[in-house]
Amino acid sequence: MPEISEDGRTWLLSGPTSSYAVHLTDRGDLVHLHWGPRIALADAEALAARPLPEYWPFESPLDGREEYPVEGGPRFVRPALSVRTDERRGTEWTYDGCESARDGELRLRFRDGRLAVTLHYRLRPATDVVERWVTLENQGPDVEVLRADSATWTLPDREGWRVSQLHGRWGAESRLVRSDLTYGEKVIGSRRGHTGHQHLPWVALDTDATEERGEVYGCALGWSGSWRIAVAQLPDARVQITGGAGHDDSGLLMLGAGESYTTPVFAGLWSDGGFGGASRAWHAYQRAYVIPDADRDRPVLFNSWEATEFDISEEQQRALAERAAAMGVELFVVDDGWFGSRTSDRAGLGDWTPNPDRFPQGLKPLADHVHGLGMQFGIWVEPEMVNPDSELYRAHPDWVQFQPGRTRTEFRNQLVLNLARQDVRDYLWEQLDGLLSSAPIDYVKWDFNRCFTDAGWPGDPYPQRLWVDHVHALYALLDRLREAHPHVAFESCSGGGGRIDLGVLSRTDQVWTSDNTDPLDRLAIQHGFSQIHPARVMAAWVTDSPNAMLNHRASPLRFRFVSAMAGVLGVGGDLTKWTEEELAEARGWVALYKEIRPVVQRGDLYRLRPPTGGLGAVQYVHGDETVVLAWLQAQHYGEPVPALRLRGLDPAASYECLETGVIHRGAVLLHHGLRTGLRGDLDAVAVRLRRR
Repeated sequence: MPEISEDGRTWLLSGPTSSYAVHLTDRGDLVHLHWGPRIALADAEALAARPLPEYWPFESPLDGREEYPVEGGPRFVRPALSVRTDERRGTEWTYDGCESARDGELRLRFRDGRLAVTLHYRLRPATDVVERWVTLENQGPDVEVLRADSATWTLPDREGWRVSQLHGRWGAESRLVRSDLTYGEKVIGSRRGHTGHQHLPWVALDTDATEERGEVYGCALGWSGSWRIAVAQLPDARVQITGGAGHDDSGLLMLGAGESYTTPVFAGLWSDGGFGGASRAWHAYQRAYVIPDADRDRPVLFNSWEATEFDISEEQQRALAERAAAMGVELFVVDDGWFGSRTSDRAGLGDWTPNPDRFPQGLKPLADHVHGLGMQFGIWVEPEMVNPDSELYRAHPDWVQFQPGRTRTEFRNQLVLNLARQDVRDYLWEQLDGLLSSAPIDYVKWDFNRCFTDAGWPGDPYPQRLWVDHVHALYALLDRLREAHPHVAFESCSGGGGRIDLGVLSRTDQVWTSDNTDPLDRLAIQHGFSQIHPARVMAAWVTDSPNAMLNHRASPLRFRFVSAMAGVLGVGGDLTKWTEEELAEARGWVALYKEIRPVVQRGDLYRLRPPTGGLGAVQYVHGDETVVLAWLQAQHYGEPVPALRLRGLDPAASYECLETGVIHRGAVLLHHGLRTGLRGDLDAVAVRLRRR
């Protein structure tokens, strides 16, 4: 529970290793006091009593110190809140009280006339992740909300800040880059209507951290639409991070009398365990409080897309399913092409009924056959989209986002449905609920294959609401489907990794990390992904060689499997073309993955070596079990491959290698390392260790 000083003006939240403190000054300004190692309430009060440093007459004493900067008054930093009415713009608020909820949430209330602003704080039990969000409630004339960020995070005075981010594009998502922070602002985000392939909504700042040592401050946004995070180094070198929904300040929404708006959560984490310690803390938080049923391991799946693309038939899917079952696969997924007139990407989206030529009796016979083989059954859908060549569009051309008098832009021959409309939401619920009730379906891959472009709603007086309401409608639809069909698991996909964030992860069981299934490229993508998200949600496939999607690189089956075993293992190749030797080898890898799955999906991750050099490796520790996955990209000049110094082990314990029976001392593995026996090009190994 939050601690409050006797005068009721200083608040302290503390987790296992960290604390967060704010203070209301005598002038009524809410200032940030502390975010870092755990402190006592008396320490926070001592910080509150310290006088503010001197400032130049052209600067503001609030800038860089205010907890949630609003627009107006003596402030020059980027405002977290910007509103306007017919009479004025900006906010002049006063403190209106506080309250604590049973779940440990702290609410600080402020008021500007008839507009109430509540700042929310919550530290979940046994975590150091601080969740922050804001609620606006309007009891007066209409208020236009130009910008309402979820939080502003203030960092302590340090020199030489460095910022980490995950950048990319389609087929090359989640790549980690670190750079020095300079004066001014570093802004990342998406103006595409979804999270985007270009950036994951996460940043981390440090001054001298390594993988396992040093202070790291991280922030992650839980929002699946357009968003923005701005990292600012101010003129006095202080650093603040501000982020929330929406990409710019052109207008987020209009609040009428009696209406309210709640921002998404912008979570923050301090760790003194380096980048690895921060990642493990983020992973544990998501498994405990974000991901549905996170204690339930995800099954090995087969997806038909790379085997068949749009050329689908029930007989062909049955043949693939039989081979997949013989390999040990637990979930068989029919990808695009099973519905409507969907024989290419030019038609059928929006018509969510089985194609009568391909599935004359619907999906149930195939689903029953798959279940009879001992596997679960899944399908691919893209509910937020429609092809102009579809029964849905011909009946309701006004249901899409469009600007009157403008060309309706088509990406992948499709348009975006306007989920802000109630009739569209009703239609999607009816179609998807009926689909999941028509056959024993256990899994849905939910795709989103194009960005917003013509985001208009003719007749709506405030079209900007479309950007926010679309995301809320998506969340509500997923929530409703999960409640009605609790046995169905959902995967978030957006042309690969285009919609991955804490918001969608709270409603889906896993995410499709990238359309790029090349095992070597995937190592860098998975390395970046692991900075914030756990292996439990990271879908990874073994596909055919040479890789047909992007680079035509040939790679051994061993390398492909060990690369994909770092997350939720899947297979996506054309099994009808695999040799008996390949199928037999694959059975062995699938069986091994099932044995190590609890460790990989629920264990603590240690990144032993990044995938930038010749040798890369990760380690997972769960109870007495340890798994090491290592990849050798290339061995140059016959040089010996270095040993892997393991982490997270008990130096006084012994560990048995389950592959060889060799007994290793923990201290030796920690300080001298594990020799892998890797050699040559594109070699890989999985090693299991058990504490004796």
